[in-house]
Parts: sequence; C-alpha cells; structure tokens
Amino acid sequence: MNSSITKHQKTLSAIIHLSTFSKYFIPFGNFILPLVLWTSNKNDSDFVDYNGKQALNFQISILLYSLALGAISVIIALFSAWEFVHFVDIFEHNTHQIDIDLDNIFHLGSGLFFIGIIGSLLLGLLVLDVFCTILATIKAKDGIAYKYPLTINFLK
Repeated sequence: MNSSITKHQKTLSAIIHLSTFSKYFIPFGNFILPLVLWTSNKNDSDFVDYNGKQALNFQISILLYSLALGAISVIIALFSAWEFVHFVDIFEHNTHQIDIDLDNIFHLGSGLFFIGIIGSLLLGLLVLDVFCTILATIKAKDGIAYKYPLTINFLK
C-alpha cells in the first residue's frame, strides 16, 4: 500500500469500519452502508479499497458463522423435542396426549447443553464482531492496515 495515506483516506476507512454498527439501527446496514462507502471510494485509494474489502468480508463471514450455528441449534432443538415428547407414542395410540416421562428429561438436558454451547459461541461471535470492528476503526484512523481474524475472503 502507498505510504502516503492522507487524513481523508484514514478517516474514510475508519468510517467504513464503523458503519458496520449500523446493523443495530438498519436491517442489513452492516452490508449496505459499508458497501456504498467502499464502492464510491475504492478507486481513489488502495488503503480505502483494502479496508472496505476487509470490513465487508468480515461481516459476511460473521453472518455465515451465525447462520451455521443457528441451523445446528434448530436441528438439535428439534431432535431434543422429538425424544422428549414421544411422537411415536402419539402415532401408535392415536390419543393425542403427550406423555412426558421424567426419565426422558435427561435427554432434553443434553440437547439444552449443546444449545447452551452454541449460544455461548454466538455470544462470542458478537463480542468478536464488536471488538474487532472497534480495533479496525482505530487502526484505520492511525493508517495501519488491519486484517480481521476468522475472515473468509469473498472480495479479493
């Protein structure tokens, strides 16, 4: 990257990183606002281009990790509920009563344990997102190229 990074380029790069927090106010704001800022200024500076790609790649990666963890938790919840409610008994007896067996609560507990782990991972992703975005904003304001951790490079 060019060693003569102007103050405007540093500020714009910091704003691109900081604009990802707009997701808390605007749906998909973490993609829309940085994308608009990056595409309108990417040809002016390599530093702005690099930071825009980093911010968008990180946000896309966080979204994919969150969707994967959410899908896994839904599958675990469905299988836990399936064992807990005894759907086989409902279909065999045709009584439409849910037989809740106290011995089967332990099977539900193992499902809840895994959902708790997934919830902890999702909370960790949130903390990683906030921490890394703030760090990237500070680094961009100082003119330092920052590479987000756990990022899949979709935009090269």
